[in-house]
Amino acid sequence: MSLSDLPGSLPERPVTDPVETQAGPTTALAEPVERVRSLWVTGVVLVNVGINAAFFGPIQVLLGQQAIHFDEGQKEAILALVTGCGAAVSLVANPLFGAFSDRTTSRLGRRVPWVLFGAILGAAALVALAGAPNVAAMAILWCLVQAGCNGAYAAITAAIPDRVPVPQRGAVGGLAAMGQTVGILAGAVIASVVSGNFALGYIVCAAALLAGVVLYLFKNDDVPLVPEARPPFKLWTFVKRFWISPVKYPDFAWAWLTRFLVNVGNHMVTLYLLFFLKDAVHIEEMQGIKPEFGVLILTGLYAVMVIITSVVGGAISDRMGKRKPLVIVSSVVISIAALILGFEPTWTGAIAGAAVLGIGFGAYLAVDFALITQVLPTALDRGRDLGVINVANSLPQVIAPLIAYPFVAFWGGYVSLYVAAAVIGLLGAVFVVKIKGVA
Repeated sequence: MSLSDLPGSLPERPVTDPVETQAGPTTALAEPVERVRSLWVTGVVLVNVGINAAFFGPIQVLLGQQAIHFDEGQKEAILALVTGCGAAVSLVANPLFGAFSDRTTSRLGRRVPWVLFGAILGAAALVALAGAPNVAAMAILWCLVQAGCNGAYAAITAAIPDRVPVPQRGAVGGLAAMGQTVGILAGAVIASVVSGNFALGYIVCAAALLAGVVLYLFKNDDVPLVPEARPPFKLWTFVKRFWISPVKYPDFAWAWLTRFLVNVGNHMVTLYLLFFLKDAVHIEEMQGIKPEFGVLILTGLYAVMVIITSVVGGAISDRMGKRKPLVIVSSVVISIAALILGFEPTWTGAIAGAAVLGIGFGAYLAVDFALITQVLPTALDRGRDLGVINVANSLPQVIAPLIAYPFVAFWGGYVSLYVAAAVIGLLGAVFVVKIKGVA
């Protein structure tokens, strides 16, 4: 990637409309009409697998093991510090790198340089993390992992509306969601296979991240952005454009809010699953199953359901030519899963709740993503706008614990927690009807 690829490095050249030049819509910004090839879709899926393996192997196990290595007595505080710093970086990095990719005029296209740069940065930071000498270095390097992986994720997510026509977006979005879930499982497998050797685990995660981007780099069909289509770079204007007016773009605002609410509800359901199995289900006394193993069983079941319904739900949405009905139904299903857990605190109820949650969330991921790509304000800013949408995925990880804790500690325990999660998820379903530009 050369300096000419970076935002604002070319001479300023005014463009009256962010999508059109005097010659009309540019190839890079035109609405796609040709169906994408299966090889291209496979490349997108593999990028998602690699990114999520690099994310969740460390989050699920490796960072915790490293925290124990530094100070077992302070492991919870160390893990909270490191993951909190990483989460803060992810909130900024995703929309920022998405905006950078929007402005990139590389011969390789807008998205490819940032997928490559993000993967290299993330992998290098993971390798360095394996030898981090102290907690401060551990936190800094994890922030770099988050920056790199979020940069690659922002670019690959924006590549879908760049290249995929609307009638195919549900199916492709479902396959991308499947890749994310497979990556999460791959991260868990990597962490378990290395058997406590967190340094080796980081190196394997780095290899998975790099391997995941190879096919896409060679089979990406990314169309270069001509310099004439890029507005002049002014720092304040660049920063100001991250605010997307809900008055000017109400469909985008409602789509952001519904995704935020559904994700808050989903995180509230999964946050205290270990403690729920231990203290409410009494899984060890009643079933002879360790709570940790119970979480693994439920997570695996949930993941399988997500993989199946993300693919099926996206394809059904494309055939129907409608998004909102399936988004509403899947949001309701997620809320039903929360109610099952709340009112049936048994191992059977937990299994049923996990399966229903996976069914609902898998379909939701695929169809809601397709819906969102249809309400993006401009073709020029797809990466930035999807990065802003991705804040609705990351921010609930910070907010959900703040909402969930008082329900468990003071306001009725797990029943009230899961009822509240169901209500929040249902609000997400209700507000979908406010979106007017998509059927």
